[in-house]
Amino acid sequence: MAASPPSTALPAPAPKRRRLRTVVTVIWLAAALLLTAHLVADRGTVPDAGGPPHAPPAVAATASAVPRTPAARPSAANRAAGLPRSEPVRLLIPKIAVDAPFTDLAIGRTGQLDPPPPDDTNLVGWYAKGHSPGETGTAIIAGHVDTTTAPAVFARLGELKKGDRFHVQRADGSRATFAVDHKESFRKDAFPSERVYGDTPDAQVRLITCAGAYDRRARDYTENLVVFARLV
Repeated sequence: MAASPPSTALPAPAPKRRRLRTVVTVIWLAAALLLTAHLVADRGTVPDAGGPPHAPPAVAATASAVPRTPAARPSAANRAAGLPRSEPVRLLIPKIAVDAPFTDLAIGRTGQLDPPPPDDTNLVGWYAKGHSPGETGTAIIAGHVDTTTAPAVFARLGELKKGDRFHVQRADGSRATFAVDHKESFRKDAFPSERVYGDTPDAQVRLITCAGAYDRRARDYTENLVVFARLV
């Protein structure tokens, strides 16, 4: 439990259209480089590529940041069809006794994703300018691990394991069910933004909270715990 209000600001995911343009640009540049290298092979030189394209805020655009886990690119046979866009209303994770309403999250002045209000122990937030949970693509759901007085909604998030299921009740009356693929902790100063936030060909969700040691001087935790899950 933190002795002072923890800061749970996260690296900012990019809006859906800007992420798609970045991926297309990277692919175009890679193809252009291969073609140029072939054309000038006889001269033994390759022209200057001019550097990588501009990246969306706080999201790396380098090839090393592209998702590499098996969960990132499922086979067509294992993909669940995405649902129409609809705002999430409630998150239900039976295994860890989560039954919480949603609030919208946005990118703050620091360029990071703002966390939910710090004084509500049973509230989760979703990145409202990104994909909605159940929609094709990557939806982002964040919650506090604790407050200054008590454990919070994602205090037991680390207990989830591969195959565990949870549900998102949506404003259109539907319920999206997700299965956990895996979980990982990342240092906040080395957060793999593209791997966590990058677009996916099926409907996926990232559950994110703070983890690691609590740095009293910085008033923040040193890591983020990310649970990777997909629609089933």
